[in-house]
Amino acid sequence: MHFQRLRDLREDRDLYQKDIAQVLGISQTVYSRYERGFQTIPVIHLLALADFYQTSTDYILGRTNVSKPYPQTPGR
Repeated sequence: MHFQRLRDLREDRDLYQKDIAQVLGISQTVYSRYERGFQTIPVIHLLALADFYQTSTDYILGRTNVSKPYPQTPGR
């Protein structure tokens, strides 16, 4: 699965793959594989990306076109 939205979110903020890789604590090569769909994104990284971009995991995964994140559940 190709994750064009990850690339779009990153480029909209004028960031490089190495910048996001640093946020996740991984190499730029691994992050590049995520964007191109050559490697599965671990849930922990998907959640970190959603938090970083202030969007939902469903938006990143292409399950919705609504980029606004879901409201936080109390106690989280």
